[in-house]
Amino acid sequence: MSDNLRRYRAIHNALKQAYPAQPTGNVARPLHTLAALISGIVGSQSTQLPTIATKVPDGIKPESRVKRFARWRDTANMLEEAYCLPYADLLLSPLALQTLVLVMDGSVVGRGGNALMIHVVYQGRALPLAWRVRQGPKGHFPEDRHIALVELVSGLIPEGAQVVLLGDGAFDGTRRQYTVQDAGWSYVCRTGCHRTAWWDGATFRLDTLGTCIKPGTLIELSEGLFTREASGPMMLICGWAKG
Repeated sequence: MSDNLRRYRAIHNALKQAYPAQPTGNVARPLHTLAALISGIVGSQSTQLPTIATKVPDGIKPESRVKRFARWRDTANMLEEAYCLPYADLLLSPLALQTLVLVMDGSVVGRGGNALMIHVVYQGRALPLAWRVRQGPKGHFPEDRHIALVELVSGLIPEGAQVVLLGDGAFDGTRRQYTVQDAGWSYVCRTGCHRTAWWDGATFRLDTLGTCIKPGTLIELSEGLFTREASGPMMLICGWAKG
């Protein structure tokens, strides 16, 4: 048995586990294509359809495989509710036995596209759970997009699971923080030094803390409030690494 066929069968069998019954007919055919796409991506280490098609063991010409993949990708009824979220749900169920660490970030995809993504961290790898893509130059997504993605993923988290969400300075909006808190998650994100904070009755810019510390120093302000909206309470940390 070839490596391509062995890999395809393993992926196909794993995908079928998300279905309550044996998929047949119009349900089975898109599933075969999805398994072939994933198998081709893994085998070729590429996301280009012509390259993927060279690693699919179905006995037809690569050119025909490319057309088949393109039709599957462009079909309107290839919905995330059927062909993405069920597998994310299966992935999270066993991982939620321990604290789930999620990472939110933006990435450039394709030609002129940007993706906002949430990943789960597993054995040092970031496994994508859900994403939203838009056309346009690289840049921050609106906060409404952040909130919508958090709400989507929160519906996949098993009840009672502990979650920590990590983000950089693009994800420090107060409305997103409230959404994360409402979901019962903990979170850590970077923020700009120009931001305003409140602590112990005093208001100050965060860069003020930086002028008061030396290399190797870490300041923790518990029960702080963030921005002029006094969002919080939360812990504010300012550190200056050695070197």
